[in-house]
Amino acid sequence: MLTNTYFPNNMASPSPSVAVSVEPSNVKTKRLYQVWKGNNKFLCGGRLVLGYDAQSLFLTSFLIGGPAITFCIRMLVTMKDEDPKFSNPVLLGGVILTILDFIFLFMTSGRDPGIIPRNAQPPESDELDLNTASMEWVNNKTPNLKLPRVKDVIVNGHIVKVKFCDTCLLYRPPRASHCSICNNCVQKFDHHCPWVGQCIGSRNYPFFILFISSSTLLCIYVFSFSWVNLIRQKGKLLVNMSHDILSVTLIVYCFIAVWFVGGLTVFHLYLISTNQTTYENFRYRYDKKENPYTKGILANFKELSCSKIPSKLVNFREMVEVEEDVQDESFSSDIEKGFINTKQKFDMEMGTMYGKDGMRVPGILKDLDYSGIDDDLKKKAGEKEGAYDIFVPADQFKFKTGSNDHEDNKQ
Repeated sequence: MLTNTYFPNNMASPSPSVAVSVEPSNVKTKRLYQVWKGNNKFLCGGRLVLGYDAQSLFLTSFLIGGPAITFCIRMLVTMKDEDPKFSNPVLLGGVILTILDFIFLFMTSGRDPGIIPRNAQPPESDELDLNTASMEWVNNKTPNLKLPRVKDVIVNGHIVKVKFCDTCLLYRPPRASHCSICNNCVQKFDHHCPWVGQCIGSRNYPFFILFISSSTLLCIYVFSFSWVNLIRQKGKLLVNMSHDILSVTLIVYCFIAVWFVGGLTVFHLYLISTNQTTYENFRYRYDKKENPYTKGILANFKELSCSKIPSKLVNFREMVEVEEDVQDESFSSDIEKGFINTKQKFDMEMGTMYGKDGMRVPGILKDLDYSGIDDDLKKKAGEKEGAYDIFVPADQFKFKTGSNDHEDNKQ
């Protein structure tokens, strides 16, 4: 049932209509990772940052660990029949490579790739240098603010164009890009790798290179010593292969796998030597124009191997204030039940949209469709079900509330 509410005459109102107000929102404190607007998944209280498709780690771990552990078990079982000077070092080498491969895999997938913090509001036009040749403007958030879609910046004496991100409300730094899968802007974005379930950026690219390199070495290692195990056996090679199906399976598997991880490793070694990212290589094609980031082959390799990993820009464990939409229980109509979920949470600092008047609109209201609500309310009002319009004229509201009070007194 709707409760009658009296509004004094001196109540401030921006229009002749008086709005039926709800109780103020409750402000709660949460950690940033709990209200982050990206598609990331977090573990250990926000200490581990995973990508949207982090479940692919199970498949990748199986594809790596399956043959590697099988090879190690095979060497362990046949250790009694083999020369210890041969089997022990081979087994130790296989174990070390397998452990390193998994370490680099999880350091790549569980690390912040270089996520750029979002803005709560678009930048002011007064703060920007609008001397740009771009004729495309960003004005979908606030109609009174015009921002160029593309802005020119100078990098190493070259003009580089940076784009405005509609999602993060910022101009992306040079070499940064927005990942549509994780829904974040990432520093020095290389690509989103489905095998590790994470974006590859400035903070985890060195570990990604170590991961694919160790995977290539592990494939070559298992492939080579599986052949050695067959050759060391007495008798003809074909007969030994018919009896040692496990070694043959490992040879075939590693031969196929090495073409994928080996080719990927060689490709990224080329990118490192030219100081490119995968995104830049496919999008800009620096072989047709000058690359503003290259410093020479040796200097490019030194930049990757000797440079300090950038500090993370977002502290996902910091405490932030979040407003919860809490409404009066007595104000429960079909509109609320059909359109607004009172348990939905939104962060005013992390996700908002803007109306035509430039005012911010909470995230839970941005996707609502109000078409047909007025007709439905009028129909219910005609049936005397006690439904009210959300916004009604002040004089009508007082008249209705006064008549209702009079009827209640009669009863």
